[in-house]
Amino acid sequence: MKIFLPMLMFKSALLSAIAFLALGLTACGGDNTSGAASSSLLDKIKSRGQLTCGVSGEIPGFSFVGTDGKYSGLDVDVCRAVAAALFDNPDAVEYRNLNAKERFTAVQTGEVDLLSRNTTLTASRDTSVGMAFAPIVFYDGQGMMVGKNSNIKSLKDLQGKAICTQTGTTNEQNLADKMRQLGIAYKPVVFEDINTAFATYQQGRCNAITSDKSQLISRRTTLPKPDNHIILDEVLSQEPLAPAVADGDAKWADVLKWVVYALIKAEELGINSQNVANLASSDNPEIQRFLGIKGNLGEGMGLSKDFAVRIIKHVGNYGEIYDRNLGPKTKLNLPRSQNKLWTKGGLLYSPPFK
Repeated sequence: MKIFLPMLMFKSALLSAIAFLALGLTACGGDNTSGAASSSLLDKIKSRGQLTCGVSGEIPGFSFVGTDGKYSGLDVDVCRAVAAALFDNPDAVEYRNLNAKERFTAVQTGEVDLLSRNTTLTASRDTSVGMAFAPIVFYDGQGMMVGKNSNIKSLKDLQGKAICTQTGTTNEQNLADKMRQLGIAYKPVVFEDINTAFATYQQGRCNAITSDKSQLISRRTTLPKPDNHIILDEVLSQEPLAPAVADGDAKWADVLKWVVYALIKAEELGINSQNVANLASSDNPEIQRFLGIKGNLGEGMGLSKDFAVRIIKHVGNYGEIYDRNLGPKTKLNLPRSQNKLWTKGGLLYSPPFK
């Protein structure tokens, strides 16, 4: 007994120490988890009282700065919708103009809280680049613009021709892939700044310019003689455009996700900026949940119960946003096509607000 007692006492003490350390680590782990949850960017933005949103600022219909210094466009309205949900004030936004090359870095470094800048959702961007994408807000495709009198009717007519594009975009890679597939040799003329790319095309130093079709249509309206330019029917790729935040903050990503869904669901439910106030008396349980009359969906994501009311009241539903920026009464006059609700043959769809 004299031989084994010290060893038994040592083992007992050792086990007690291990248990104590484990308890301490568990407690620390709990504190860290709580700290991580409380340090979400959502809380910081609320304390700051303003949202910082990264946009292009140079694409009419999506994000553009007018002569009065005010921003407008579909991408801008996404920023305004988030601000409305957070502060009941769509103007509580500071905009930062970002080019294609610097946009992701601006999100990763915290220069902007949110990127709403005609950005294509891809597998690599959603993983290795470190973005967390919200639902798609515009289904697009890459196109090609040429001079009306160029005799270029299809991509095959671009054999040996110079094509302008912007670096740091999916358009650059898609162009190379498509032309290789078709066996067409061309001369890529690549620019970091999209303004320089369009200026070069306008000067005739490029036979064509490629970008998302919506951007080509938008930019064409800014050219001296828009009617002198046509966009080929061929589509080079799929370009689903979506806003994004930095990966790793589920709380903040959820806010962006459900703000976008709220825009879509409101249109589906027939709720718009004109009737939202009157629907407070609705006996439709789905509308009651959506407007925060019943339940606490908003509070579950760190927002107010009536966050959807705030959004629709100030910014409108998706249909209103589309018509205001891209619809038939605008210079762009873009048909909604695949950007219609799923109930009308389009691709826009929101999960239930339950």
